Amino acid sequence: MPHTVYILCVLTCLGCAILLYRAFRRRRQRLLLWSCLFFVILGISNVLLFVDLVIYPEPEVNLLPYRSAVTLCAVLVLITGLIFESD
Repeated sequence: MPHTVYILCVLTCLGCAILLYRAFRRRRQRLLLWSCLFFVILGISNVLLFVDLVIYPEPEVNLLPYRSAVTLCAVLVLITGLIFESD
C-alpha cells in the first residue's frame, strides 16, 4: 500500500507541473513557471523517497540527506519566484 501512495505522489506532482506549464504558455505569467519548477523538483524528491523506502529499504542505504536537499531546493525555487514576482 505505501508503494501506491508514493507513486501517486509522484504522478500528482507531475500532473500539477504539466497543468502549470500549460497555463504559463497561455498567459505568460512567470509565477506559473516558478510554480511549475517547484512541482517538478518536488516530484524528483518523491522519486527519491520511493527509491529510498521501496527499492533500497536496507539501513545501509540512506537517501534522507539527498531527499532533504532536493526538497530544500524546491522550496527555495518557489520562494525565489514569490519574491521576484511580488510586484
